[in-house]
Amino acid sequence: MASMKAKKTCCRDRPRCKVCPVVLKRLADAGLLERESKRRYSFDAKPPKPAVSAARAR
Repeated sequence: MASMKAKKTCCRDRPRCKVCPVVLKRLADAGLLERESKRRYSFDAKPPKPAVSAARAR
């Protein structure tokens, strides 16, 4: 099981970066990531590219 850590704050880029806390929360809400702690997320398989693109969109 792999894990990743979110950045402290969103940098408000367009599109959002892949380690933005907003993107990771959206992916967790979609059931693609599992939240371990406030900033750490874990996953078994990488989320599909269309789901990541949708989460990064503004």
